[in-house]
Amino acid sequence: MNTFKLYNGVEIPCIGYGTYKTPNSEEGYQIIVDAIHAGYRHIDTAQGYNNEELIGRAMKESGIPRSEFFITTKIANINQGYQSTLDSFEESLQKLDTTYVDLLLIHWPIAVDHHNDWKELDIQTWQAMEKLYTDKKVRAIGVSNFLIHHLDNLLNNTKIIPMVNQLEFHMKYQQREIIEYCQSKNILVESWGPLMRGASNGNQLLETIGKKHNKDVGQISIRYCLQKNIVPLPKTSNKSRMITNQQVFDFTLDDEEIALMDSCNTLDCYTFHPDRNYEWQETIDKMNEVSK
Repeated sequence: MNTFKLYNGVEIPCIGYGTYKTPNSEEGYQIIVDAIHAGYRHIDTAQGYNNEELIGRAMKESGIPRSEFFITTKIANINQGYQSTLDSFEESLQKLDTTYVDLLLIHWPIAVDHHNDWKELDIQTWQAMEKLYTDKKVRAIGVSNFLIHHLDNLLNNTKIIPMVNQLEFHMKYQQREIIEYCQSKNILVESWGPLMRGASNGNQLLETIGKKHNKDVGQISIRYCLQKNIVPLPKTSNKSRMITNQQVFDFTLDDEEIALMDSCNTLDCYTFHPDRNYEWQETIDKMNEVSK
């Protein structure tokens, strides 16, 4: 299994490479180059990551045809709205040095300071993305961090059902209700943070299952996603891990192992709840205060 198929027929590589916090520097550029050398063709970025230019440069200098890559970017909160979505997308195309994007997502359902009008803002943003899709500037459109009430707003007021919903998903935060909802609507789920942002390391259950299969905890976590029909987007700057994170197709987790991992579910997310976007802004403010 090398790809999943979206409901519009577009095939998406079943493991992607996440670039959140990949720095906009030569060091960051080398990380992207290493990922491409390791075999990744599905690369996930966002306007808010400030590294689209690195990915465009690495793609171009790789010598690999653009058609072999699957590139995702996301509309930043500050760029939500009809015209600003169209304008910021053109900027993303320039930075990525490409004529199209394979998958375009709304990054978060509620932009900061838009708790009162987020529904209308999401609709405007989505309508702009529908235009980009119709104009064939994107091959697929979707959302990120959307829960059921966020998705219902789009489904009830727009023409095209999202093809993807990218969510925080891992053994300890399974978001079962929204995932069941998405799969019932043929919306493919992607997992950001499939390795629990590093917390998989040292996890006794994962290590025990890994020993049985002669695999590491990261491979077990990624395989868990795949067997849930979820696209994992692991992130690492370690070249050897880039390779091993893809070596997950020569074993299968049995029903008992899946059940054990399922039993680890909690209600604790690793960042902030999509309805509480102010928590993100508070985090940024604190970081800026420390850096002064």
